[in-house]
Amino acid sequence: MKALYLMSFLSVATAASAGSLAVESRDMASGRLAPEQFANVFGCAGGNVSPEIRWSGAPEGTQSYVVTLYDPDATTGSGFWHWVAVDIPAGVTSLSSGAGDDASRLPKGAYMVRNDAGDAHFLGACPPEGTTHRYVLTVKAIKIAKLPVPENATPALVGFVSNMLKLDEARIVATGAR
Repeated sequence: MKALYLMSFLSVATAASAGSLAVESRDMASGRLAPEQFANVFGCAGGNVSPEIRWSGAPEGTQSYVVTLYDPDATTGSGFWHWVAVDIPAGVTSLSSGAGDDASRLPKGAYMVRNDAGDAHFLGACPPEGTTHRYVLTVKAIKIAKLPVPENATPALVGFVSNMLKLDEARIVATGAR
């Protein structure tokens, strides 16, 4: 089975960037995470709600999107993936606030892989007290409709494959502290 995914991946593994994709979020517009985007576990008292996201300027040939939220400052040695949604159809240009909280709120055909806590949904921020972390929200325009990864793929595998298949990407970086 792994060989099938690898062969599928290698057959389409060229990438180009048009540089026109743009992303915005009311929930991250201030450059800081809104209280709703913080976790309600590990001593944090947030809403644990995924941010509202809108994107535009997809390059020609876009067939799907990948959306991720990543904390490169997490004290794990490898950062922390808070949210990974894949196979978002090309005709979709936004996700509502809370779309990452329940798979049924994603567009038809899209799904979430497990975050670094092992759950297939959005997990809010919860940096250690006294520290400020960066949270990188990324939308990638992908040149195929379905990523050649299993549904139990790790966020790192999704990142690797989607980077090889992306036409363009756009990011928002917001900070969070408690």
